Amino acid sequence: ELVLKVRIQTPNLRENDFIEIELDRKELTYKELLRVSCRELGVNPEHVQKIRKLPNTMLRKDKDVARLQDFQELELVLTVSDKNLLFRVPTVSEQSGYNKKASELTY
Repeated sequence: ELVLKVRIQTPNLRENDFIEIELDRKELTYKELLRVSCRELGVNPEHVQKIRKLPNTMLRKDKDVARLQDFQELELVLTVSDKNLLFRVPTVSEQSGYNKKASELTY
C-alpha cells in the first residue's frame, strides 16, 4: 500500500495537522484517492475543488496519482468558504483507525 499525508486546506487555522491514509497500490486512481481522503477527513467529495500535492502541484488524473511516493503531503481544497457546512460525521466503521477485530482484542 501507498501511505500519503492528507489534510484540508485551511489557511486561517493555527493547527492543521495531516493524517496518514493508505491506498492499495493496485487501485491508484484519482477517484480512489478522493474517496479515501474524504472518508478519512469526514468531507463530502462534492465539496472538493481540487487535490493539491504540496507545495504547489494540482493532481488532475490517474497518472498523477500513480507517480505519488510514500508520505507525500496532499491538501484537499474545498469549494465552499464556510467549512462548517462541509463536514459530515462518519459512521463508526468509517472512522479512521477503526478495526473491528482489533477492538475485540484484550491485553
